[in-house]
Amino acid sequence: MSKPSAKRTVSLTLAAAAVLTLALATTTAASTSGDGSTPQRATAAAALPSVSGSPEAAFTRIADFYGSYVDAVYDGDGQTAERLRALYLSEPLRTELRQWEETNHADGVLRAQNVPLQWKVASTGSGTGRTNATVTLTWGGGATTKVYVQADLATRKIVSVRD
Repeated sequence: MSKPSAKRTVSLTLAAAAVLTLALATTTAASTSGDGSTPQRATAAAALPSVSGSPEAAFTRIADFYGSYVDAVYDGDGQTAERLRALYLSEPLRTELRQWEETNHADGVLRAQNVPLQWKVASTGSGTGRTNATVTLTWGGGATTKVYVQADLATRKIVSVRD
């Protein structure tokens, strides 16, 4: 096996240094707060989205449902939308939504005839065995509507959708 030339070794070293510099520039830089006690993180990637949750949390279930449901309806996948309803919504709510949809000729989960371009779920607290959330749906042109949702803390099933 031959030894790489000095010129090639320098080129490889410079390329590796460039990659390392780029990696360092885009990763998290550590600093301290004003009083020097608490480490803080500043990153070029701080604007990147992140999603987290827990299968045990009723609020997370609301967010998971709306994210998946909007995707399924947007994709025109009615079978997946129905399976999501069966998994996440209580039977009495599914019955109520079917009646609402017959009367209003719209999707009862979204309270609309079309599909939003964005959604956001915000917790509005818990009490009396329920967790509450406000779902903000953003439509074309930037218009928004809000849907108020409740989930049972014990079953983690969504039990109410209101506009």
